[in-house]
Parts: sequence; structure tokens; C-alpha cells
Amino acid sequence: MTGSTGSTPQDDHDRPHDLVGVGIGPFNLSLAALAHGLPGGLATAFFEQKPAFHWHPGLLIEGATLQVPFLADLVTLADPASPWTFLNYLKSRERLFPFYFAEKFHIQRAEYDAYCRWVSERLPGLHFGHQVDSVRWNPERRLFEVDFTQLDPDGEAEALGRAYTRNVVLGVGTEPYVPEPLKPLADAPGVPVFHSADYLAHRDTLLAAGHVTVIGSGQSGAEVFLDLLRARPAGAERIHWLARTEAFAPMEYSKLGLEHFTPDYTRYFHALPEHVRNELMPRQWQLHKGIDADTIAAIHDELYRRTLHGGWPDAVLTPGVRVRTAGRVATTQVELHLEHLQQGTRSRLTTDAVILATGYRERPVDRMLAGLDPYLRHDSAGRARVDERYRLVLDPSVTGAVHVQNAERHTHGVGAPDLGLAAWRSATILNSVTGKEPYPLPRRTAFTSFGLETREAPSIPAQGQKLTPLVQQ
Repeated sequence: MTGSTGSTPQDDHDRPHDLVGVGIGPFNLSLAALAHGLPGGLATAFFEQKPAFHWHPGLLIEGATLQVPFLADLVTLADPASPWTFLNYLKSRERLFPFYFAEKFHIQRAEYDAYCRWVSERLPGLHFGHQVDSVRWNPERRLFEVDFTQLDPDGEAEALGRAYTRNVVLGVGTEPYVPEPLKPLADAPGVPVFHSADYLAHRDTLLAAGHVTVIGSGQSGAEVFLDLLRARPAGAERIHWLARTEAFAPMEYSKLGLEHFTPDYTRYFHALPEHVRNELMPRQWQLHKGIDADTIAAIHDELYRRTLHGGWPDAVLTPGVRVRTAGRVATTQVELHLEHLQQGTRSRLTTDAVILATGYRERPVDRMLAGLDPYLRHDSAGRARVDERYRLVLDPSVTGAVHVQNAERHTHGVGAPDLGLAAWRSATILNSVTGKEPYPLPRRTAFTSFGLETREAPSIPAQGQKLTPLVQQ
């Protein structure tokens, strides 16, 4: 079976795999692409409950681009000669020359999604329509047992199965985060409160609403606000954009700032004490939660264009605001109770629809990994410990490894969800699984040295001996 939904021969799963991947998003797709064709072969299987590959379909807004260059595809930064590069995808579509003349370093999101689907439809060993239910360690067989449910096209259970494997890689991704005050409204049927992950599915409803409120100051919030602004009539935009952050701030995109998304910084961050990592993460929000400078410029240009004939657009942009509570007004409107964090003032906003660009959280895997719980090691905050090679720290009696993708920000830093590190992390995992180095990785990737080199303390000189300074003035 190659990258499609359908029956999976059971005897194929009775033979132990070298590697089983749970989830097929960009990160595990990267791993599958780099594993394909390894010298000596690697027996792999990847399971995904969705019927086909889709990457943030609700946010494939026309014109929206990736925030990383096209070189941050599934494989290039580990193996630029791979048949699964973005450039090879373009070649297969006879689009290399148009791309060459377009001179686009940052491609559109929709094109990245199409590229990933091209890979997913051609790689062997990808099993869509398969929901992984549990992962356990079998000490007698010294293998992991991966139980799954095969789903029919409607998502209903069709058959049960089990795969055995020496190693597991969890790449289940993240899920939309809805703040507690807005959960009851977002969960209630018929209430126009949507997460930005579903924006395109509800775009017509939002455009038809009399007044719309966008909540969230990151890239998704900016793109949704800009799309709505462009589509609503001048002078009657009737749109609010609210955010908790102190400003609608640009993402850090300086050349040296980007070195926080290198393997060098990842290694540095991982080596820091746990309490230092915990304190550092919230302070780095602008590295990954800010807004692309081009998007900020496009918003300002659109607002400015609407002042050319006098007057101001009916658009309110207010940072530094949190939603305390929210409720229904009659049957058609939503009332937001707001607090300005700096002023300490409170007010109410009545709106016809709300779009929540409030980000994502790691998808819980506690239930799936319940069978591994006796073997898992946790940090002081109860989070899974992850070693430098992206392996969950397990009891030494477990001879296999469980690797994670995009579930290790607390141990590896801001680069965990970044597409630019996907190929490097996949190569690191494959080097670990094979015990060899099929993908030689660079020893140095940044000009910045993020910490001081540790040196032995100089010995105390004997009486009358001159002490040589470590640093010459």
C-alpha cells in the first residue's frame, strides 16, 4: 500500500519493523522520505487517522506564504540530492522555469501543502485511515506493540490491527487551543466562534457577519485580519483585532536572530538546566509568535489605502487586552468582557462573529502511551524527559526507543515546531535508529556561540609563579 487509505496485509505487520511512525504530518513525512531508500533498507510503517495528507487546510489563504524559505522542505537540509526535494517536485510538474523566473524564496502555503501531498501519494509505507490506539512495550519479545484501528472512508472503525516494531516515532502534531473563557461558545453548535484553524471553512459566514472580532496577535491572526479587511467594504469594515501582547509585533527575522533555529542553538538549549529553560521559553515569544514584517506592511498599506478619500476605516486594532469572560446576547451575537492589562480598565464588546487565532498546543498522548507509563521518566513539572537525540527517556529495561517530533519544545527550544529543522531532526533520528551515520550532519551551523566554552579552572600558581590570563587584553 502506497500513501493511500485501504486494507493493510496483517502479515506485513506481524514481521517486526525497524521503525513505526504515529502521525503523518510534515515532520513524520520528512522522516519517511529520508528513511526511503536508505542503504541496507529500513523496515518502516507510518500510520495516520486522516484519509489523506492535509496541512492546515483552514489557513491556506490565497497569497499566504511560509515563514521559512523553500529550502526548508522535507529533505533538502539533510539530503539535497533526495528525489523528494521541493525542486524535484517542481521538475515533475514541469514548473522549474516558472519558479526560477518568479524569484520566490518563500513559497505560498498552498504550494507547500501540494508538495507534501505529492510526496505522501508516492512514498511506500504510509497508511492513511489508520488510527493508532496504543503503544506498549512487550518485554518478552523486546518489541513495541502498536495497536491501531483501520477506518473506512467515513471515519468509522473497520478493522483492528497490531504492528510490532523496535522503534517508535511520535509525530501526532498539535491541536487548536481555545482559551477557557471562550470554550463554551466555541463548543456550542450554531455559535459563530471559530478557531483560525477552520477559518476558510467559515469564511463566507464571517464575511456575511455585521461585525467581526479577531483575537490573537500572531501570524494567523494577522493573515485572517488582512483577508477580512480586504474583503469588506471601505468605510464599513466593522472589524476589531484584539491581542494580549503589548503590541502587534514583528517576528524576529534578523540573520543572527534566525540562528536560534539552528542545531547549534538546539544543543545549547537542551544542555541548559531545566529551570533556566522554563524561564527562557516565555521570553522568546517574538522568535516564533510575532508577525511577518511583510504581513504587517500589507495590513498598514490596506488601512492607509482606505484613508485616501478622507475618513478612517472602521477597524479597531487594540493590543494589551485579555478576554475575561464571554457570553451570548440574544440568539445571534456574542458579548466579550475585556480588560486592558496596562490601564486596568474593563469594557464590553458586542460582536456578530469571533475568530480565535489563539495558537496550538501539543496534542495529548497520555492515553495512547498509557501502557508505557511505568517506563517513562518525567521532569519536575511532570513533562516527559527527552534526550538530545529526541528520544523519550525510558527505563533502561526498554531496549527500543520512542522518538518525538514537535513535542519537545520544553527540552529543545523554539526550533521544535520549525519546518527549517525538520530534515535535520529526521536525520538525527535515523542516525540514532540505524546506529550508523547515513546522514552526516554538520558539526557547526551558526556563527553565534550561544554559551561560554567550559574550561578547567586554572591551577593556583606556586609562590613566585606568574599567572597567565585566559584572555589577553
